[in-house]
Amino acid sequence: MEMIADILLAAGALGAGLYCLVLGRRLNRFNDLEKGVGGAVAVLSAQVDDLTKTLSAAQATAATSAQTLTDLTQRAENMSRKLELQMASLHDVPDAPPAPSPAPQPSPVAAQTVSEPMFVRHRGAETHQ
Repeated sequence: MEMIADILLAAGALGAGLYCLVLGRRLNRFNDLEKGVGGAVAVLSAQVDDLTKTLSAAQATAATSAQTLTDLTQRAENMSRKLELQMASLHDVPDAPPAPSPAPQPSPVAAQTVSEPMFVRHRGAETHQ
């Protein structure tokens, strides 16, 4: 009976050893850096690092843009106040006087008679009279 118990105990030990060998191989494949979950974890870790760097750069850019926008908004508000003051000061200025009417233009016939006489006496005509 002891011999049967020893054989069963040895068979159980061999079965447990074989089971541990199979589990060890599966665990190695599971943690393989190229194909298994270990590789997926390594890739995800690298992606998290890249995203963290990208997020930091985006936050810095957003902070710079926000500061620039704040400065431009402040300048626009100051300019708006100046324009409002200028518009308010225009209410005190009297209306412009009416434009003078243009001088009447002489007719072309009148201009001709003034600048060029129509009838010109010749010297020779005076002697014949």
